[in-house]
Amino acid sequence: MRHRIQGTIPATATRFLTGILLLAVLVAASADTSQAVQIIPSIGYTKGMDSNAGEGKLSGGLALRAAILPFLSAEGAINYRQESFFDDNLTVRMWPVSASLWLTPVPAVYAGGGIGWYRTTYDLESNVLFEDLTTNNLGLHLGGGVALPLTPSLGLDLGGRYIFMQEDDELEWPTEWPTEFNPDFWNASVGLAIKF
Repeated sequence: MRHRIQGTIPATATRFLTGILLLAVLVAASADTSQAVQIIPSIGYTKGMDSNAGEGKLSGGLALRAAILPFLSAEGAINYRQESFFDDNLTVRMWPVSASLWLTPVPAVYAGGGIGWYRTTYDLESNVLFEDLTTNNLGLHLGGGVALPLTPSLGLDLGGRYIFMQEDDELEWPTEWPTEFNPDFWNASVGLAIKF
């Protein structure tokens, strides 16, 4: 059973994503040198939870993370991944754009979640029978990670998240969690956190 959050989700999600990204940029622009503002290029591994999902795929991403409070950070991120099916006759490309809030109870550990916009393009080798298709879906994510400092301005970021894709225009949160944990896929990533 999933709990529905009523409302016009595409407009709300767009405003939320825009607000989080704008907040991260404003904090980054106004931060002094003691603030933890980071650009994090990363590589990741994504795999579906379905038994028929097949092998996981590599992805690349870029995130901007900024401290809002000593125990809270905002993050805006964009990723890219691609996979092929049917002897390379179908190529699926996904560009997730996400906004997250991370609690940082201790400086090296973060946990939290957020919302994402998942734009997926299905490109067919031959458009004779079917045209290419692009879909836009919302997803909620829960996750966390560890930020390991390497130098005063450079660190290693190890993160992971579970993604719950949404259907229709309504945002639904699984109410059976934590007794029944049913995400659509998971992602693990390693990134280089560059502080400025």
